[in-house]
Amino acid sequence: MKILIVCSGNAENFEFKLHRAFIYEQIEAIKQNFKIEYDTFFITGKGVFGYLKNLPKLQNKIKSYVPEIIHAHYGLSGLFACLQRIVPVVITFHGSDAYIPKVKILSRIAAGLSRFNIYVSNKIQNRIKGKINYSIIPCGINLDIFYPVDMKIAREKLNMESGKKYILFASSFTNSVKNSPLAFSALGMLQMNAELIELKNRSREEVNLLLNACNLLLLTSKTEGSPQIIKEAMACNCPIAATDVGDIDDVMGRTEGCYLTSFEAKDIADKIKLAIKFDKRTNGREQIEHLDNNIIVKKIFDIYQIVFNK
Repeated sequence: MKILIVCSGNAENFEFKLHRAFIYEQIEAIKQNFKIEYDTFFITGKGVFGYLKNLPKLQNKIKSYVPEIIHAHYGLSGLFACLQRIVPVVITFHGSDAYIPKVKILSRIAAGLSRFNIYVSNKIQNRIKGKINYSIIPCGINLDIFYPVDMKIAREKLNMESGKKYILFASSFTNSVKNSPLAFSALGMLQMNAELIELKNRSREEVNLLLNACNLLLLTSKTEGSPQIIKEAMACNCPIAATDVGDIDDVMGRTEGCYLTSFEAKDIADKIKLAIKFDKRTNGREQIEHLDNNIIVKKIFDIYQIVFNK
């Protein structure tokens, strides 16, 4: 079976960018577990017209590669992929495609044109309102990449101070959706020597070390779908303080050392203090074993077979 992965190619170093690496890891896991070939098509340019300029290139790619299925990630990429009507399209909706009003409208159109839709959480499916041919499948994680490391060893490898309190912010400070001003407001209320570390331009190996080196992960996002960084923190047994968005409540469950917050800086500061006071690693890895990529990709491959056999 030949699969063509379609997604935005505006970020450099596809395999190592945090917001795209999980796509690469997912398809690699499918390839390792099942008999498939895959290739990628990256959409360059932004906005509707920027995407449309790529259509002749996609058509040429289809002619040369001859895929049986196109798997598009995110709603706009899915709508773009559906503009060709030769190859059936599977779309995975990740979250931003459901919460940005104009994009949500286009995502609904894409959901109606595709052969099968995957929503990474029930909340996304409810917002896009795709009614037919869909499954709720959260993105899995590679538990061989994200795993517990002794904090002392992790800090030594990253040249971090042994006795300092470090808080890992869940993304780049400049990403408006991630809401870093709220994080800094909460940090100002802590009355302790704690450093907020920006998660930006890091390899997967470095992210794993940071999750093991820091006292907690902090996520203050305005919206999310099914954020990978929460699952990665759980896999590393890292304490978490996170706003109640996306499927974070479901993923964290009742894991000790992991705390949901409101959007009030005072509440976030209080939860940060609780996570630091927890002063040990969680048992988060045990709670997310069902999200191992090797389990998740079996569900995705089953969808490929359904689409392929229609």
